[in-house]
Amino acid sequence: MNRRTFLLLSPALALGPRAWAGAPDYPQVASGRMLEFPRDYGAHPRFRIEWWYVTGWLQTDASPALGFQVTFFRSRPALDDANPSRFAPSQLLFANVALSDPQVGKLQHHQRAARSGFALAEASETDTDVHVGDWELRRGTDGQYRINVATRDFAFSFTMHPAHAVLLNGISGYSRKGPLAGEASYYYSEPWLHVSGTLFHSGKGRSRTEPVHGHAWLDHEWSSALLDDNAVGWDWIGIDLEGGGAAMAFQIRDKAGGKFWAGCTVRDAHGNTRALPPENVRFTPLRWWRSPHTDARYPVAMRVDAGDLHLLLKPLMDDQELDSRASTGAVYWEGAVTAFEAQHDQNAADTASETDEAHGNNTGDSMMLGRGYLELTGYFRRLEL
Repeated sequence: MNRRTFLLLSPALALGPRAWAGAPDYPQVASGRMLEFPRDYGAHPRFRIEWWYVTGWLQTDASPALGFQVTFFRSRPALDDANPSRFAPSQLLFANVALSDPQVGKLQHHQRAARSGFALAEASETDTDVHVGDWELRRGTDGQYRINVATRDFAFSFTMHPAHAVLLNGISGYSRKGPLAGEASYYYSEPWLHVSGTLFHSGKGRSRTEPVHGHAWLDHEWSSALLDDNAVGWDWIGIDLEGGGAAMAFQIRDKAGGKFWAGCTVRDAHGNTRALPPENVRFTPLRWWRSPHTDARYPVAMRVDAGDLHLLLKPLMDDQELDSRASTGAVYWEGAVTAFEAQHDQNAADTASETDEAHGNNTGDSMMLGRGYLELTGYFRRLEL
């Protein structure tokens, strides 16, 4: 057990079983609640789970295409609210960070975990201001986000400037995740964040710090609902579409690998937004990659059909698996992808191939529609939130 794990777990061990005797009263997500900003940029500590999730594409003079991820998770454990000890871990905070560099050839990633308080970690309730140690994501009074992360392999010092209004997913930010009304989250996105700053990264025997620019996507989601017993995980995309549009889509998979639930929110270049029901959203695997690290198998090339939007997703590189068993406990694939136009009448099965020629990425003369990230969970084992 390392020091960080000890700091996370030792209060519960010291306090004994009485600390966990009374289950907390987790609030439920309900339709009709209007999100209010800037308050809802901040944390919602009474809910069971919450995350701020940033993904993006970067460019430097030496590297024309890089991907990055910075995610902060907050969890309210099943601790008795009546426990008076200031050492009781009433909130747990986790952070995962990653860099996708094709020159390195595999995902570089690091993770942290801590209980809140004692200057170890905090998540403000008034605005986005969350940190675990010296890793931080903050939103300033000027509306710009600032990210500071330093690891042995890479370091981010980014400013992210919003170019568009907040995208409310689902129905005004109420995002269903299953057939029951309570199987839902409050969920908004901020696509097309303009990124600038500096990036330190190492690989292939060299280290360098470079100015960087690009664009990013921020998701903020909170809920008290657990994954349905019939579900094992999800596939998700957040794509910045050319011209200023955006598309968020997800599919929750059942134990047989089929669609348990799905949803999509699309905004066009003029700001018009529409939410699509589950029957109008489909994810179709085109090519599978087997991880040499965990032996998990992921559909790293995917076709996504959502209403009149038809995308073929090609990964920046295959090896973008993130093993966070030392923090959140999950193993998942989190990768930068390019979205190309898929023909409306194209049979998705015809595009799927294990050959090098098609490789699931054979976009031919297809038009590039945008770039973003694809997330694949529940392929290593069932996702436990």
